[in-house]
Amino acid sequence: MSRAPVALYVHVPFCLSICPYCDFVVYAGRAARGPSNRIDTFVDALVVEIGLRARPAAPLDSVYLGGGTPSLMSTAQAERILSAIERGFGIAPDPEVTIEVNPGRDERGDLDGFRRVGVNRLSVGAQSFDGSELRRLGRRHSAADIAGTVAAARRAGIDNVSMDLLYDVPGQTTESWRRTLDATVALQPDHVSAYALALDDPQSEGLSGPTGDHLPARPGARIWRRRARLEQDEDRAAELYEIADDAFGLAGLDWYELSSWARPGRASRHNLGYWSGAAWEAVGPGAHAFDGMRTRRWNAARLDTYLTALLPTDGSAARLPPGGSEATAERGAAAEQAILRLRTSAGLPAAAHPEFGAALAWASANGLTEPTDSGGIRLTRRGRLLSNELFVRLLPDAPRDAAA
Repeated sequence: MSRAPVALYVHVPFCLSICPYCDFVVYAGRAARGPSNRIDTFVDALVVEIGLRARPAAPLDSVYLGGGTPSLMSTAQAERILSAIERGFGIAPDPEVTIEVNPGRDERGDLDGFRRVGVNRLSVGAQSFDGSELRRLGRRHSAADIAGTVAAARRAGIDNVSMDLLYDVPGQTTESWRRTLDATVALQPDHVSAYALALDDPQSEGLSGPTGDHLPARPGARIWRRRARLEQDEDRAAELYEIADDAFGLAGLDWYELSSWARPGRASRHNLGYWSGAAWEAVGPGAHAFDGMRTRRWNAARLDTYLTALLPTDGSAARLPPGGSEATAERGAAAEQAILRLRTSAGLPAAAHPEFGAALAWASANGLTEPTDSGGIRLTRRGRLLSNELFVRLLPDAPRDAAA
């Protein structure tokens, strides 16, 4: 049994170029631009998958067009997708409809057109306002492009703008990070997410097989990541997080999730659905869905097999793309729910999950948690910085003495 989804994630796997740190499912070069680009064919397939996945029940509260760079789509392509979602799932009268954009002038897309077809929230992949950091990260845009994108969004009538930033970037200093934060705050975003740069290797982790949800990292990217890891520092990352938390708080952006801050009423409804344990559906290569109970499902990352399944050329009927699923045991599902809730400022409700009492007592004794006004518990700032120390103690396979 599964719950009706409250949100839909749409993965659009195209970028003009691939950044060396990026682990998302992305196709670049001729697949993304020029006369032989595959975006329109992909949209054809996506519309078919939406129809196959459709579950008319309660209309969706949130739709998130992510990637990749979904702003490479035309307005007409975005409208086709949103129309298919409306037909298949229904969209609530006052939804949150987000599109991710890269701020480069040739990447941000038609913001006026996106607004006309129903987009009302923009997520801008700023990452940094420091030119040398942007170049090292492989980004195509400048600090001026970020400001220009935010201004264009406001002119288009998009009154909910989020910005993504990265810290613990190779070569980054506290001074360059402060300058990035000052420039971010000056643009008066409604929401900011700041993530520590993660440098994983999906191939060595077994995630890039035929039904895997990742693509193998390119050889050059693997070399870049190995070198970049040598310049990362956990203590410096913690300091940069604290600097950001202070800066955003002073600017009226309140912390509401480990990596997210927002003005009142502007917390991401889509992401809150994830963290509250709600069900969500997902379409596109590499996209993950959750049934709201214990089962997660994903599409395989490979575009060719995705298109072949949904747009067969041999006269056979369209079928769902390859992928996989896994169900979490009851104890694991409870731990996952507790961890997700503890990621947020709302925290864990009073008397929830008494089986985790020893771990939560350990966290309280070490200053990682504090009571909420409603009698529950949430992470302190120290707890946010050391959250993994608590989360590992909540997992089913934690050592018996882990909470001691």
